[in-house]
Amino acid sequence: MTESTEISSSDPAVVRAWLEKYHRKQLALLDKFLTELRLGRLAGTGGANKNTNDDESPDDRRKVVLQTVELLKHLLGPTSWKSAAELLSILKAIGYEMNQAGGRGEPAMGNVIRRIMAAVREEAVREGGNKSTTSGTGNSSTNTAATDNRLSLQSMLWALPQHVKTTGSTNAAASLNQRQESFATDAAVETEFPAIYYKHRPDLKQSVMEVLQETLSDLEDTYNSINEQVTSHIHAGEVILTCGKSRTTEAFLKAAALKKKRHFQVLVCEGAPGYGGHEMARSLAAAGIDTVVIHDAAIFAMMARVHKVIIPAHAVLANGGLIATSGCNLVATAANHHSVPVVCITGIFKLCPVFPHEGQDTLNDLLSPAAVVDYAALTDRKLADVEFVNPLHDYIQPNQISLYVTNVGSFQPSFIYRLLAEYYHTDDWASFD
Repeated sequence: MTESTEISSSDPAVVRAWLEKYHRKQLALLDKFLTELRLGRLAGTGGANKNTNDDESPDDRRKVVLQTVELLKHLLGPTSWKSAAELLSILKAIGYEMNQAGGRGEPAMGNVIRRIMAAVREEAVREGGNKSTTSGTGNSSTNTAATDNRLSLQSMLWALPQHVKTTGSTNAAASLNQRQESFATDAAVETEFPAIYYKHRPDLKQSVMEVLQETLSDLEDTYNSINEQVTSHIHAGEVILTCGKSRTTEAFLKAAALKKKRHFQVLVCEGAPGYGGHEMARSLAAAGIDTVVIHDAAIFAMMARVHKVIIPAHAVLANGGLIATSGCNLVATAANHHSVPVVCITGIFKLCPVFPHEGQDTLNDLLSPAAVVDYAALTDRKLADVEFVNPLHDYIQPNQISLYVTNVGSFQPSFIYRLLAEYYHTDDWASFD
């Protein structure tokens, strides 16, 4: 009797034991990646003490996601998983370990894993739908809705017994009995995934590799896709205000000035205490853009002269809100008061299925107050009872954002829910904690 090589659970300990037994080389690659993540050595990750904008170090955050996808290619390609359920178990375990190793501060890594998981689920459900169609038993769309866990109006109506009872026909009663039996069967067999996911799929690996390669291509082309839309958002003679340093925003403004020959003025907030705005202004001025650095305290006074505000993103939340570098909330509030449109430039890989239920603590960290106050000043009696808070990021409400410009198009905050449904499966929205 041959020993089973299947993965029985998505528990990280189970998946790690499976890799240790059958794929030690891939486990060594994963451990090396996790170690670099913990030490902040991955491109663009500076750990909790980083006080610069997110995509906005010499190596931007996009490269972190590229490294994550490359790791997935080297892990999923050679390993001997056989079904969608096993593959999803591996991905869930990897996401959990990345999150524990420091991925909480880099949600884009979890986003790309969820995107791959959604593609795997769609492929498994598509196979089940094709099988039901060719066998000629039942309605293929209904079977697909039953096997797929995505919430839809059709699936919700299907689950209501009164929907069938109102038809008053013998066929309807038979359908009700069949549905109740299927529910009882599902309840009796406790599995982590639908039954169709456990079918051995030799062709699934090729499909997954194609999805990973497509994801890599989208990431590599992120800036070009965003910059192609620049003529729709930046016009001649405008005064544009931005905050701190952002590689994405910098590339967007340079594309308007150098490639599209638009003449405009940029006001850059210095972005204390990191003062990335000074570096941003030097880079824009070197490209021939009329650039002026202003103090953060002058944001409200200067906003009356501004035509448009452009800010970067650390993460786009499920409600259409935005997690951005500290200070951007002040900019957005001032712009909202003066009715100035606020445009966020971001890649779709920063779209997170997370809601701001925890308020300011969502995807945020508190840094040392040493960056904003000298410890020697704390000896003063007047400051003895003062509490200093230095948050790394700000939360901006969706009603303060006018538009998101991404590499897949431009969207209003109210449309974010549709993007989430397109890129992620609802069962994978939960964090990897």
